[in-house]
Amino acid sequence: MRERSPPAFGEALRVWLKIGLLGFGGPAGQIALLHRETVETRAWIDEDAFARALSFCMLLPGPEAQQLATWIGWRLHGIRGGVAAGLLFVLPGLGVMLGLSALYVVHGRSSWVGPVLLGLKAAVVALVLQALLRMGKRALKDRMAVLVCAAAFVLLAFSGVPFPLVVLGAGLLGWLTARGGEGEAPASDGAPVAGRRRTALVCLALWLAPIALAWVLAPGSPLAWMGLTFGGLAAVSFGGAYAALAYLGQAASVFGWLTASQMLDGLGLAETTPGPLILVFVFVGFVGAYQTAAPEWAWTLGLLGGLMAAWTTFAPSFLWIFGGGPLFERWGRRPRPARALALISAASVGVIGQLAFWFAVHLLFRSGRTVTLGPLRALAPDFSSLDPAAAGLTILALMLTFATRLPMLGLVAALVAAGVALKAVGLA
Repeated sequence: MRERSPPAFGEALRVWLKIGLLGFGGPAGQIALLHRETVETRAWIDEDAFARALSFCMLLPGPEAQQLATWIGWRLHGIRGGVAAGLLFVLPGLGVMLGLSALYVVHGRSSWVGPVLLGLKAAVVALVLQALLRMGKRALKDRMAVLVCAAAFVLLAFSGVPFPLVVLGAGLLGWLTARGGEGEAPASDGAPVAGRRRTALVCLALWLAPIALAWVLAPGSPLAWMGLTFGGLAAVSFGGAYAALAYLGQAASVFGWLTASQMLDGLGLAETTPGPLILVFVFVGFVGAYQTAAPEWAWTLGLLGGLMAAWTTFAPSFLWIFGGGPLFERWGRRPRPARALALISAASVGVIGQLAFWFAVHLLFRSGRTVTLGPLRALAPDFSSLDPAAAGLTILALMLTFATRLPMLGLVAALVAAGVALKAVGLA
């Protein structure tokens, strides 16, 4: 499919807002939505450019779907387009998560919240599986790509190999096995080097400014430590929200922000909001700051904690894209980088498959244990702990997803209604 001329900026804004509002389903669902809106429906970029950009974003720390949206916006309308796409991708989910966090600290665990979350999670499983199949068709174009995908799944699911090593290994394999010469010298992207550096420095300063301000005004406070913690995680959070949560959970325990049970509650809420799953950081920031503050300051500091988490988590994405995007555009088409990125795309399918597997197991079974066989270890569910309500809702979600053309919001609404209905008759 050939690319069309860039759309009007106003038209692009409407599409970015639509994607931000409909971005359910975690990174797989969001990437699929971006592909449908920008490649299939509107042909703003072509298939190869989308795949190369996705591979580039998978190499970066932080939320790859937001970075992909930022990259597409930047490619269409420069820096203002990237800023608009990146912000609109996050803002709807941020607003929802702040609202849910506020409700959480007031109402705690209502008996009706569980069935709603259960229906939403079942919908997410179906949406992620659908997106995974679509991505596999695009990325798994040869035998090597299929093998890399399978290896990535096995390594992450059964050996505990860190995500960055899997991605780097796939890229190195692609680089070493690329065929053909070096190709033509990369063309200039037209942006002066000094201008790119200035943009990167501005992004860096804006990212770090709230952290520095918190340490100047309230050194050693929970808000200051949150800024430092979330900012540090943003720089090293390869592997998405699940990987980052392991580190964040340790920090939250050390500083007394949240309990392990509250962390799981936050993750469940984040699964139900549009936008990146890493919005769970906003929940941690809001609830952690609220619970550690004096009563008269709890709401103010809770809001500041949520906003600090959001800013220090998502602002670096603009630095990575605006600083590295032009260089990537220049070099991404050469044979060795192109093959490396192709195999990284294949590995990414395996990564998302592993996340889908992990999520489905935790949704369908109430308990399990870790089984070890030599260097391999895996989470084995206790089949006697199968949750009938979760299983029934998941089957319904799969049927509605693959047997009908029900829109995404229709699917989500149907599963929420089904979860509430099960609660009403005493089955959930």
